[in-house]
Amino acid sequence: MTMERRELVKAGAFTAAGVLAIGALVARERVARDTGDPQGEKTTRQLPVLNNIAPRFDEDVLVHMQRDLVKAMAKPAEQRRWVMVIDHRKCVGCHACTIGCVAENKLPPGVVYRPVITEERGEFPNVHLKFTPRPCMQCEKPPCVPVCPVKATWRRPDGITIVDYDKCIGCRYCLTACPYGARTSDFGMRYTDGAAVGADGTTLMGPEHKLEELPNYEYSKAWSRKNHNSPIGNARKCHFCLHRLEVGQLPTCVTTCIGRATYFGDASDPDALVTELIAKNNVYVLLPHKGTSPRVFYIA
Repeated sequence: MTMERRELVKAGAFTAAGVLAIGALVARERVARDTGDPQGEKTTRQLPVLNNIAPRFDEDVLVHMQRDLVKAMAKPAEQRRWVMVIDHRKCVGCHACTIGCVAENKLPPGVVYRPVITEERGEFPNVHLKFTPRPCMQCEKPPCVPVCPVKATWRRPDGITIVDYDKCIGCRYCLTACPYGARTSDFGMRYTDGAAVGADGTTLMGPEHKLEELPNYEYSKAWSRKNHNSPIGNARKCHFCLHRLEVGQLPTCVTTCIGRATYFGDASDPDALVTELIAKNNVYVLLPHKGTSPRVFYIA
């Protein structure tokens, strides 16, 4: 263990931030060993288990999930079974997960990977709101896959359904096939559309560097929407922040959830937090009659 990691362990190894930072350092040091890059800038799928940090009974759930993630990434992809668990009892409808996802994936107007559906239930005066975050269900039998005429979308061995922006022709058959409305089309809109323009042609409002035009790293590849490049014109969807998983980081919606209502992990691991939650709680999936076998579970 380097001095930097040793200091982190002493300073706050059992806090969420502490272990997440240690995970990033572990990945960087492993890259440095494997590639000879002292800065560890390249990504790798080989991440060691953090055996040097003993688990605690009162540790934050983010720490628990970080351990589960590092353990899962040490296995071949076909041996992982990524699932997400969302606790209705804890979700307060803050939309932090939605905003975090937009920022992480540089999503343009009209493209949302993780909306939060709000329902009003009951009768006055006994009325309450129910909030349902709805990411892609990552179905075991995804109906969006067989309808694609150019094979631009498929299901990975670890269960994540992805889209190849270079192959997608924007026919939107997959949008129609998805019963959850989890796919949207990128029509090339920008947040500064309709803004005032100066005499020199520059926008008089909005950031100099537009969020939606910054490179995003979906599917572990740098994509840019500048000059009407992909993914403009393509179908887009949640991918469990695959680019973050590849470097040992949890999906953004999990880490930004203020109520710890979203859980993520490998259901093939009997000791994983998600496995425990599914076994001990009354969980359900959306639209079970569709026969898609979703991998997103909700705690009632």
